[in-house]
Amino acid sequence: MKLRILGTGTAGAVALTMGALATAPVATAVDPTTATVRITCSSFASGQATLEARRDGAAVTITVFTPVVWVSHFMPADFMETTLKLSTEDGREVTFSGKSNPAMKLGDSFNSGPLTGTVTPGDTLEAKSVTFRFLQFREDCTVTSPQTPGPFVF
Repeated sequence: MKLRILGTGTAGAVALTMGALATAPVATAVDPTTATVRITCSSFASGQATLEARRDGAAVTITVFTPVVWVSHFMPADFMETTLKLSTEDGREVTFSGKSNPAMKLGDSFNSGPLTGTVTPGDTLEAKSVTFRFLQFREDCTVTSPQTPGPFVF
């Protein structure tokens, strides 16, 4: 009798677990999650930028880090507007944007994100440009190298 109760209870637990897994949202991946590019900016500065991509279901974000652009005074959180343009293999442009940065102090390297955008499943995206805006300041940067280790595949 006890064995039958244990078996029934175990079967019920397995059924509940399988049901929960079947209805759980699927987190789809992006590969690679981190890539680097070389950028040249309108202030004639150049150097490396790091891009971190994340995808959770339909939500896709990219965060940009670069010492090429640095803060010349205190900047409050969520103050700088950033636009990252990427292109697909077939030449379509995809834009990620946002006003999402941590509070930064004099001399801090630029950090913006997560920036949000929309991708189509299977998209292969490579960074082309990034623009930073705050107050009267605007810095336009062009990507001058392929992404390493390669484009983001969603």
